[in-house]
Parts: sequence; C-alpha cells; structure tokens
Amino acid sequence: MNKSRNLSYYLSEGFHSIFTHGLMSFAAVCMIVACLLIMGSFSLVALNLERELGNLERDNEFLAFVDESYTREQALALQTVLEAVPNVSQVSFTGKEEAKVNYADQYASDANAALYSELPDEVFRDRYSIHMEDISQMTQTIRAVDAVEGIAGHRAAPEIAEGFVMIRNVAAGVALVLILMLLAISLFIIYNTIKLGTFTRREEIAIMKMCGATNGFVRGPFIFEGMLLGLAGAVVAFFLQWGVYTLIAQAIDTGEAFQLLTVIPFGEMWPRVLGIFAGTGLVVGTGGSVMAIRKFLQV
Repeated sequence: MNKSRNLSYYLSEGFHSIFTHGLMSFAAVCMIVACLLIMGSFSLVALNLERELGNLERDNEFLAFVDESYTREQALALQTVLEAVPNVSQVSFTGKEEAKVNYADQYASDANAALYSELPDEVFRDRYSIHMEDISQMTQTIRAVDAVEGIAGHRAAPEIAEGFVMIRNVAAGVALVLILMLLAISLFIIYNTIKLGTFTRREEIAIMKMCGATNGFVRGPFIFEGMLLGLAGAVVAFFLQWGVYTLIAQAIDTGEAFQLLTVIPFGEMWPRVLGIFAGTGLVVGTGGSVMAIRKFLQV
C-alpha cells in the first residue's frame, strides 16, 4: 500500500512540476526531440550505408589466373586448395572456352565482335573467381592466393575495397561521436530543467529532510519528472523520425539519380528505433534528475 501511495505521489508531483515550469519543460522536450532526431537520422543513414556496403562486399571479387602449363584436371584440383585459404568464402572456376565466350558476349555490340569470337582459346586462361568474407583483408587474401602453386597472377582492385572500408569506418565513427555529443547536450538540458525545480523547492526539500524523509522519497518526484520528460521527447521524436524517414525513402525510390540505392523499410526497424529512443529518453531523463537533485539532498 505504501509503495502504491508513493508511486502515486511521485507521479502527481512529477506532473505538477512539469506544468509548473512549463516553458523549461517544453524546452527540454524540444531539445530531446531535436537531439534524438539528429542522432536517429544519422544512425539510420549509417545503417543504410552499412547495408549497402555489405552488399558491395558480397558482390566484390577478384580473379586468380591458373598457370598456362596446367591441364584442365590440374586446374580444377586447385579449387580445394583455394577454398582453404583464410578469408575465402566462395570459389568458382571458369575454363578457357567459357572465358572466351564471355569475352565475346561483352563486345557483342562492337564492330569487332567477330574478331573477338575468332580468338583461340589459348589466348585466355583458366581462372577462378574468388569471393571474400571480410573485404578489409583483401590485400592479405590476394597474397595468400598468389602463393598457391599453380596460380600465375591475379586481377583485383584492392584500392576500391579499401575505399569501401574507409567510408564505412568514417560513417560509424562520425555517428558514434554525434551520438555521444547529443546525449551530453540532452543530459545537460534535463539537468538544468530539474535543477530549476529543485531550486524553487529547496526549502521544502530541507524541511522534508529534517522531518525524516529519506533521500529516495525526496528524489522520487524529480526522477519521475525527468523520466516523463525523456519519454515524451522520445515518443514525439519517434513519430517525427518515422515521417521524415518515409518521405526521404519515397524520394529515393522514385528518384532516377538514386536507382542504385536501396533503402531499408522503416517497418523493419521501428521496434528497434522505438526501443532505442525510449531507452535513451529514460536514461537521459533519469540521469539528469539524479545529477540535479544530488546537491539539494545534502541538508
């Protein structure tokens, strides 16, 4: 019974303090909304970029050419060896004849298509298309493949792979820095909002403490106030984020300049986004309240 009464008291006092300092409460909610929107938008961009780069990684491959002196049987025997190379996820063989056909098809619309089709098979080499698990280890993988006996060379573009990795790492780093900065700003706003409430009620808090009220009882309404402010900002930010993301996704889907981009539907992410927003709002609100009330409990 006492716990339910305390909870009711905390909620009523929390709501009362929010409306008593309406302007500061509104400013706190707006700042939380703005911070969560910026943090969420950049995080969603980073998430989409990570997925896009992941698709590029899966499509990325390099060619390893078999020694010309090897017979077809010897060339096929290399597949098991190449599959055992660290970081190699998939290996596919292409014979001389198929390589010739593919090369001719590539220039089918060219005026010299007949010339390409008449090239002897010996001009082309047996080769393996090699896919990797981790594109960041492409250089090491190429060296390991080149070291396999029977591999006479390769064709790869490690600088492109390194560019993909750099873009992904930069995006993740910037997102992390922004998230930490915006969390600090939100915490500061909540701290000052709750601190204003505790300052105006400092005499009341002192009397309660002298009458035997515990720190938890005094702290309760202010913590609930911070939690309510944080949750309010999180809910508003979530629905705004949903609307903004949907509009941007529709623009990308219908824009000719972004045909190569695929956007993750918000419907696949909304539970995670809502949970992160609500959790962040609660942590920021509770943390700001605890920091603000701590000084006034020392009576």
